[in-house]
Amino acid sequence: MITPPSASFPDLLRQWRGRRRLSQLALAAEAGLSQRHLSFLECGKAQPSREMVLRLADQLALPPRDRGTLLVAAGFSPQMPERAPDHPDLAAAMEVVGRILDGHAPHPALAVDRSWNLIRANAPALALLTGIAPHLLEPPVNVLKVSLHPEGLAPRIRNYREWRAHLLERLGRQADLSGDAEIAALVEELGSYPVPASAKAQPVNGRDRHAGIAVPLELLAGDTVLSFLSTTTVFGTALDIFLSELVIESFFPADEATAAAMADLGAGLADKPPAG
Repeated sequence: MITPPSASFPDLLRQWRGRRRLSQLALAAEAGLSQRHLSFLECGKAQPSREMVLRLADQLALPPRDRGTLLVAAGFSPQMPERAPDHPDLAAAMEVVGRILDGHAPHPALAVDRSWNLIRANAPALALLTGIAPHLLEPPVNVLKVSLHPEGLAPRIRNYREWRAHLLERLGRQADLSGDAEIAALVEELGSYPVPASAKAQPVNGRDRHAGIAVPLELLAGDTVLSFLSTTTVFGTALDIFLSELVIESFFPADEATAAAMADLGAGLADKPPAG
């Protein structure tokens, strides 16, 4: 569901143009209209057609949710609906999500919404959350808070400083591109978490064989260090706002020891029903 915009169409248009670092002349040229017309749109002296709103949204590379907000601000209906994950219309898509998650076992995988709240996780991912403070596991479960909170996974992340820097940079980029106040607030909250004592003692040395390629997640599980590389999967043809924002994070073993440990974990979970 598109939230009614708190700003007018002219305000939103100016905000997005500024966020994309485009001059009036540059945006007008890319959208195929005169700078004078764009100026009138930005000051409210002209009313856009639906086609014009969509053309500007294309040139500003607006995500579906923000495209819908811009349309509503201009007096039009949004281009895409937004359904809840349990809506019957999304049943087939969510079944695909479940198949991807369960098919990735014995390695962890999870699906999150645009705010990084957990939608679904497979059994291996849930098994790695042992010892997490109960308040962090109360819905909605935010996976970034679980990862970086001192009562979450933070004390068990061997490369905490590196992993934290990676997550904050990724989330900060998301906040800059989207202008989403909720994401910006999450960046601020995560950045305020204290660094675990175990991380403070870690030397800042050159990375291992993954240096310059990808940032691994190095997670302590008992006496074992599990090292994962992650990939992201999205629906490329989504016609629903929720589905367009859904992200599946799949973690792959970065070394043979992790692969063997996860195979053992998977064998222990084999008789349990899949999580979802």
